[in-house]
Amino acid sequence: MSSIEHTDPVNARILAVSEDKIQGFVNEPFVEIAERSGVGLPVVIERIRAMLNAGTIRRVRQTLITNNLADGALVAWKVPEEKLNSAFDFMFKDDPFSGHIVVRSTDAQTPGSQYRLWTTLKVPAGLSLEKHCEVIMQHTGAEKFLLMPAKAIFALGVGHVRRKTIEPGDKTDEPARMLTPEIVKLNEEQWRVLVALKREFTPDEIGLDPWKKRAEEAGVDMETFHRVVAELTERKIMGRFSTFLEHVKPTSAGQRVTKFNALFHWAVPAGREIEAGREVGRHSCMTHCYWREGGPEFNNVNIMGVAHGTEKDRVLAHKHAIDRHLASVGIPVSYTNVFWGGRSEIKPSELSPLEYRSWMEKMGASPAAV
Repeated sequence: MSSIEHTDPVNARILAVSEDKIQGFVNEPFVEIAERSGVGLPVVIERIRAMLNAGTIRRVRQTLITNNLADGALVAWKVPEEKLNSAFDFMFKDDPFSGHIVVRSTDAQTPGSQYRLWTTLKVPAGLSLEKHCEVIMQHTGAEKFLLMPAKAIFALGVGHVRRKTIEPGDKTDEPARMLTPEIVKLNEEQWRVLVALKREFTPDEIGLDPWKKRAEEAGVDMETFHRVVAELTERKIMGRFSTFLEHVKPTSAGQRVTKFNALFHWAVPAGREIEAGREVGRHSCMTHCYWREGGPEFNNVNIMGVAHGTEKDRVLAHKHAIDRHLASVGIPVSYTNVFWGGRSEIKPSELSPLEYRSWMEKMGASPAAV
């Protein structure tokens, strides 16, 4: 029986590639993983299937640059403590447009500490994030929400296995590249291909020629499928092919990929957000880094990022190394904080305008334009 743990040496070699190294669309992603990892293709297929069946890998899918497909934001929710878990459950089970759902806390009472529930939210382009959150409030008892759209993106990846060997202060030779959300409109054919393309893989779909069935789902031949994929790539919608580890919950053997999930906040001077974001985003520990405006309730923080680890002190060591680096390059920080993740669930946000209209009707509301 194949090992299903991420710590198995063969699995670790596979995961070091398959988590976040297969950028863009690849015609034979499992062949690519085998070639880059140096593990034979039959073993790659066997091990990924086994880890997916066991829950070590929670999903395998082609990701998309959803910031270019839908309007989105990080949302901080103020929810009465007695309603926190039920609000969490609603956003996880009943709101397909909320993605990451995390209960967070700080080590001391600080600005924003009363915002315990954090989510990522996407709604189809042109519709209102505020309206969506108002609907959520009616169903959860949330008292207040703060929307923090991404003005720029400096890091977006996973690579938890690969990051285990990263030392505090490890960073790329150059500052991170900046991406800015740029909404694009798709035609009906492009939506059909995209919806089929992004569906999660079942274990029996892991193997050679994985896109043939997706083309059939979209109602197109393979030539048309590849043409549309090229169009989506040209429009900067294609993300990476990835095997997502279950990095919060313990595996069947009781192991955890990570234990601590930290949301870092920094407040830098207005006008230096891009420079600061590129310097934070170049640090290899960062899975996410954004320019988001927290406003006065969060002491005007404007750079936010996420890092993970199995030891709290080591996660903080990564944070302190970034703080020292910002000081060394002359970027002052007027305020900084760490919001620690507790209970959490992660799911891809739905993007379909048709699904959104159906959901709003179910909620007894109607979609509202921005």
